Amino acid sequence: MAGTGAAFFDLDRTLLKGASGPIIADALREAGVITRGAYPGERLVFGAFNLIGETLPSMALTRQAARAAKGWSVLKVREAAEVAADRLVEAVEPFAREAIRDHHEHGRLVVLATTTPFDLVAPLAQRLGLDDVLATHYRVGPDGAYDGTIDGEFVWSRGKARVVKHWARARQIDLDDCFAYSDSVFDLPLLRSVGHPAAVNPDLRLLPIAVASRWPVLWFDAPPGVPKLLGLEPQRVATMLARAEFLPWVRIRVEGLDHVPDGGALLASNHRSYLDPLAVGFAGGRLGRPVRFLAKKEVTDAPIVGPITTALGAIRVDREGPTEEARAAATAALRAGELVAIFPQGTIPRGPAFFEPELQGRNGAVKLATEAGRPIVPVGIWGTEKAWPRHKKVPYVMNLAEPPEVTIRFGEPYVPEPDEAGTAELMRRIADLLPPEARQRRVPSDAELAATYPDGVIPGSDG
Repeated sequence: MAGTGAAFFDLDRTLLKGASGPIIADALREAGVITRGAYPGERLVFGAFNLIGETLPSMALTRQAARAAKGWSVLKVREAAEVAADRLVEAVEPFAREAIRDHHEHGRLVVLATTTPFDLVAPLAQRLGLDDVLATHYRVGPDGAYDGTIDGEFVWSRGKARVVKHWARARQIDLDDCFAYSDSVFDLPLLRSVGHPAAVNPDLRLLPIAVASRWPVLWFDAPPGVPKLLGLEPQRVATMLARAEFLPWVRIRVEGLDHVPDGGALLASNHRSYLDPLAVGFAGGRLGRPVRFLAKKEVTDAPIVGPITTALGAIRVDREGPTEEARAAATAALRAGELVAIFPQGTIPRGPAFFEPELQGRNGAVKLATEAGRPIVPVGIWGTEKAWPRHKKVPYVMNLAEPPEVTIRFGEPYVPEPDEAGTAELMRRIADLLPPEARQRRVPSDAELAATYPDGVIPGSDG
């Protein structure tokens, strides 16, 4: 195993959104280990921890917890830990699971490194498929009960870093090849000891250090690269503002939102305008959920628009290069329960193809849904080209007297066949969501054709 590398994950506010304490305490009470009710202010203490993270006073109390556990039956504690693990595993952040999966796929050991007592967290680590647990051990007396002291290191701050270094040295693993994830400034000794540190949901003291050190700053309830301010990611703020009253230049009607499942799903839509991502995102906002778009690199790499689209959770796609990275990111988002949007046509059709009743699509959407094991929700968009035609650089935001109507219709979710026939079926399902006029073949005027080209000029015409 020498040289494999490892990834060390903190527990509270890192793997979990908040503190594990309330869930563990409830399990201990149910098992009869703790015979009294909640301590005065217990929930307040946990609430403060969830908000600001570890503090010196809170960790001083944690260090004294071994004394409070004196006389507890180890067997009963382990039984309670099994119950707690069933609940804690549901509280693990979705992208934390994806990070664990990614490290395992790269051949790294994944290790839980936490101050929480070993006996209380070992069952959770087992359920997550982790390879080892580095945690505080309470010494057990000859009677099978804790004796009120700590056996070995108190696995916190420098103590945690020492335990990790000893663990790595015993396995001949170079810490320069290792990763570490934590929310706490007190884990700086660990973060600085590895080659690849990352601040996850960082407390206000760790955040400026992570930024100055150019470490990744992550939130495991959102895709990598999506920032947060006061707990809110930009797309959630944008969807709050994307209300009808803030879009007076277009009327958006959304139908079939009840078809969108609660978990991860691929929203596959036809493409008629630069407005389409905003329209689908607007619909997602009605559900209170962000929508991650696969966006071509020409958009994500643009000077001003690029950082904005990335912050909104866009997934960069290089259509002329390898697509494995984009596909992996989209697959991870789907498995994490996110809504991912894709335009199977690849781009807005130009010229006569824009008016073709039979929609043509690429196989990427079907392949992505199949790899992720998530359903496709077909989406039919109509009318966005009236609000923002392709030949215009900006939408008709001054069209307030007679704003065009845009319809976004969601179809029923389904599991596609993983082949070209599956793509043809998807495009038929999308076409069925469009109004009857979309399925009528007609000859467009020169003005209509010109509007489908970026420069507003039909190729080969006099302009």
